[in-house]
Order: sequence, then structure tokens, then C-alpha cells
Amino acid sequence: MTLPTILLTQGDINGIGTEIILKSFPKVRRLNARFCAVGSFREFEFHRQHLGLSATLQEIDSLDKLSSTPRATLPVLNLDHKARTRFGQIRADAGDLAMKTIELAATLCLDQQVDAMVTAPIHKEAISKAGWKFEGHTDFLAHLSNKPVQMLLADERSNLRVALATVHVPIAKVSERLISQGISDKVAMLDAALRRDFGISNPRIALLGLNPHASDGGVIGREEEDFLKPTLKRLKRKFNIDGAFAADGFFGAKRYRDYDAVLAMYHDQALIPFKMLAFETGVNLTLGLPFVRTSPDHGTAFDIAGKCVANESSFIEAAKLALKLSLARRRER
Repeated sequence: MTLPTILLTQGDINGIGTEIILKSFPKVRRLNARFCAVGSFREFEFHRQHLGLSATLQEIDSLDKLSSTPRATLPVLNLDHKARTRFGQIRADAGDLAMKTIELAATLCLDQQVDAMVTAPIHKEAISKAGWKFEGHTDFLAHLSNKPVQMLLADERSNLRVALATVHVPIAKVSERLISQGISDKVAMLDAALRRDFGISNPRIALLGLNPHASDGGVIGREEEDFLKPTLKRLKRKFNIDGAFAADGFFGAKRYRDYDAVLAMYHDQALIPFKMLAFETGVNLTLGLPFVRTSPDHGTAFDIAGKCVANESSFIEAAKLALKLSLARRRER
């Protein structure tokens, strides 16, 4: 069986994405997979020299050249672009390069030329400046694949998994989005991923409430009583799911240890506790795609860009999880 091929997208060149790819490669290349970076070769080489890193790079113009690239060399599928690195700056050219890099990698995944993609961080304001009308990776990949998707944060070391019912939605609109779109499909997608990708035969899922104290019986908001609890009652007929839990007490008492995954209602409800518990080893995974996509659980970190102090641990974990899930999907075929 041929080795899985995993693409590493460059992310915003003004952040730490290129740095963490270059730092990760000497470690991930030992895995049983072929890794190939996607982005501007010129900017990869600029970062390598600026940061004083010893990685060996090789520009390629097609995936056909992968087989002739030494395993100790990082091949870079070059995307010719005008963008130049300006560390720490929010720039349209960097946002445009980042999105076109993702588009190229996703297209290769959709064409089944590769098994997975691991994405370095992008900056939402930069991609907006470039005219891209997407909130980030997740909805852009949903658009490219024409599939409903879901964001899952996973930490393999602690067995912690937290999925989101809504992602980049203003707090004022979370309730409206939840009620209009429902959560049944999110629970079904999460259950299916836990079975297929993580090999869990009867996944235990915890559902968090929306309001403080899960509304205290309707005293602090009505969403739990009018929407979440009736929905949960129906879901229990098909899934092994409990809730709706008050988020603070749930994480404070470490109740997540009793479940295979947690479904949170909105972005910060999931990401704040997850990053407190697994910032350096956590991985972002997009469920629902016809291919594997993972990423580190942090952002562009413009404040430390270009200083060679970025921690590559989360990116390495993202590459490991991409390989694990790619092999699981190959076995399923």
C-alpha cells in the first residue's frame, strides 16, 4: 500500500504558520506518510533563512515530483503569488495567498490525489481585506466541498474532544442560529465521526447548555426549556447523549472525562476550556468533509512572528492525527 500523502498549507505568511511547518517537518517526516507543503516557495525560503532553520526545501510544480524528493527534504508545491512577508502585519496580499493555497490543497484532496491537509493559521481580517467572503477555514472548506461541516477540537493525549454547534457567529446571533439550524445534524455528524474516525462503537456525548447555569429552569433565558431539552429528549432515542449541562460546572468538575465528546453551543464556550487544558497539543478537525483536514488549535500569533519562538507542538499533533484518520478512512474503503 502506498504511503498516505498529506499537504501542509502555509497559512498567513505574516504569522507563525511557515515557521511551525519548518520546525515540524524534521519530526513528522519520520511518520509513515509523504508530506508536501503548499504555498509560496519564495516565502518558505525567506522564512527559513530569516529564522536560521536548517530545513532543506525543494520547489515542485506538481505532485508527480514527490516520489523523486528525498524524505529528508520538504517539497513545496509552489503557488506563484505577489505576496511578500511583512511580519505581524494584516495585509490583503497575505490573506489572498493563504486562501488560494487552501483552495489548491482542498482541490487536490477532493480529486483524491492526496489523503489529507493540515492547515497553518490564517487571519480573518486579512482574508476579508483580500475580498474573500468567508469566516475562515471551516466555512470555506464547506463551500468548496459543498458539504455541511462541523468544527471539533481534539486532544489525543487527554482524550478530550469538544465540538461546536455554531462557530464564528456573534454572541447576539447564537440563539437565533441554533434554533433556526437545530442541533440534531450536529449530534449525528459528531456521533458518526467518533465511530468512523476514532473507532468508538457507542459514543457518549455531553450536550452543554446555552445560558449561565443552563438557565436554572428557565430563570436565565428560555432556550434550554423551549429548545434544547425537547431536542435532547428526541436525540436520546437514537444517541447516547446527556445534558444540558451548565458549562462552567461541567468543565470545573472535569465531567468531560466521563464522555467521548462534548457538544458546545458557541465558540468561546468550547475553545476557552479546551485551550486551557490542551493549548500545546490540541488539534482542530473539520467533520463532514470527504477528506481529512486538521490544524493546530492556535492562531497566527502576529506578536511573535519572525522571532523563532513559536511552539510547533500543536502542528505536529495535527499532522499525527491527520495520518491516523487517513489510515482509518483507507481501511473503510
